[in-house]
Amino acid sequence: MLTRSRRGWELPESAATPESVWFSRRRLLAAGGAGAILAAAPGAGLLGRAAMAEEEPIAAELYPAPLNEAYELDRELTDPELATTYNNFYEFGSQKNIWRAAQALRLRPWTVTIDGMVEEEIVIDAEDLIRRMPIEERLYRLRCVEAWAMAVPWTGFELSALVDFARPLSSAQYLVMTTFEDSSQAPGQRQFWYPWPYTEGLTMAEATNELSFIATGVYGEPMPRQNGAPLRLAVPWKYGFKSVKSIVRFHFTDQRPVTFWEEIAGQEYGFWANVNPEVPHPRWSQATERMLGSDEKVPTQLFNGYGEFVAHLYDGLDGERLFM
Repeated sequence: MLTRSRRGWELPESAATPESVWFSRRRLLAAGGAGAILAAAPGAGLLGRAAMAEEEPIAAELYPAPLNEAYELDRELTDPELATTYNNFYEFGSQKNIWRAAQALRLRPWTVTIDGMVEEEIVIDAEDLIRRMPIEERLYRLRCVEAWAMAVPWTGFELSALVDFARPLSSAQYLVMTTFEDSSQAPGQRQFWYPWPYTEGLTMAEATNELSFIATGVYGEPMPRQNGAPLRLAVPWKYGFKSVKSIVRFHFTDQRPVTFWEEIAGQEYGFWANVNPEVPHPRWSQATERMLGSDEKVPTQLFNGYGEFVAHLYDGLDGERLFM
């Protein structure tokens, strides 16, 4: 008899959201019904907030995208109202309720530069880039270093597809990603003590791992500005600050970058930032996490439950601070 061993993050079938409920919710989003419902709510909702901006969403016809069922969850999806109003985006302020301020971000024109150790530098419009990629939806966990967590349906494409498009040289060892810089739109960038622009990086092995994902949308809709439109990184086995938002540059190099939070406080926020319940932050425990929208704390899992996909990436790196 064929048996199947469940992966570390997977939900028992008895506890999963029924398929009919999940697909009904997706149909509602696709039809715009959720927008009408959420727009009436005090926070205006995901689709209601999108309507506040004058610009049309980027590549809107690509959403909702087909669900890749290979990536399952051990928890219910976070309410979209919470996931799109409780955000870290220091370009627009250091508080969580920056979603209103983030609507000032202009998405057109949005050009993306791919440079460094590549066969040929590429400058491409974000919408053109997205249309060239294999778009799909994935359900991922997100674990913040502040010990709260979400479960969200990202739409986007594997980062490895962009790496293939970029044609890096074999000598490239790191991929560095950089956020936009424009203080006329983003008042947080007027705070001179931060090392703008926001920069993050992965090793090439991490960047080409199947879990590494460039998210262009969420909850079956194009990405809201406050969540990192039009392009953000999603690496679910790492703490959330690694998931750089509103990317304008992909730079291939053989030099390990000093990333944004690493430059500010390297003893608290390192380059690797892999989730580990046994390695505390210098100022709080990482043993448990609070799901957004609940006061209940649940145990944190090594690599956020994705160890079987990524643990091998760190073989032979015993001298590195892999978990903070």
